[in-house]
Amino acid sequence: MSLTDMPYPHAAENDVIVRVHAAGFTPGELDWPATWTDRAGRDRTPSVPGHELSGVVVELGYGTTGLSVGQRVFGLADWTRNGTLAEYTAVEARNLAPLPADIDHTVAAALPISGLTAWQGLFDHGRLTTGQTVLIHGAAGGVGSIAVQLAREAGARVIGTGRAADRDRVLGLGVDTFVELQTEKLEDVGEVDVVFDVIGGDILDRSAALVRAGGTLVTIVMPPKVQPRDGRAVFFVVEPDRARLADLATRLRDGRLKPLVGAVRPLAEAPAAFAPGRRVPGKTIIRVTED
Repeated sequence: MSLTDMPYPHAAENDVIVRVHAAGFTPGELDWPATWTDRAGRDRTPSVPGHELSGVVVELGYGTTGLSVGQRVFGLADWTRNGTLAEYTAVEARNLAPLPADIDHTVAAALPISGLTAWQGLFDHGRLTTGQTVLIHGAAGGVGSIAVQLAREAGARVIGTGRAADRDRVLGLGVDTFVELQTEKLEDVGEVDVVFDVIGGDILDRSAALVRAGGTLVTIVMPPKVQPRDGRAVFFVVEPDRARLADLATRLRDGRLKPLVGAVRPLAEAPAAFAPGRRVPGKTIIRVTED
């Protein structure tokens, strides 16, 4: 990966061009086939990674409605197009939501994938309701930390897992119980109504046995190999949702939701931020353009 000049993006029908102020990325996205090909499977290298952004609309494509030039926005870029680690990017207007003036771009860029994934995993797929118990793996991460906060507000009992160094951070988010996966036995948590997994592998397999009858195992990593005995198993990929993004922004403004922003790095350091094995608490944000 390297920093280089790319052509100014083209605004297709129902697109907007956004001047990116801050961008987020997923460390594993370089392994996704869609990072390197278009919707038809054709090569589109060199490609720009990153799928979360916060910035300002500078151009409208033909037929685009609902947004205006000069408007602050945040949201998701398409999986199969050039992404957000660039000064300008083309995004479908429906993938973006207005960003209130009092929310910093750096914070907003940490919200789209993590916030929508957490909401869809817990409520759309997990069907979590008040009084139920949810086990959230990776509770100190970008997705997990938001899932903890949303589940708490929904009135659920929350069990969070992570590393020993994450204990205080996760307890500070309000979990009822923290499980350190390297030294404590996962099976001791007992039965839960919902498992929300962001780890996969052996942890995902072992979690299936913890789902009580009628419950749901939800994962964003891979289709589960082990099914709950009397429950459901769901693997999903996050979907854009303008209305839900607007709701998450309202929660952010009200102080009911706080994304965990880790390192904030300039665009020139974006290649280093993808380094394998690099682990920073919270979500790394790339600052592209100063306000």
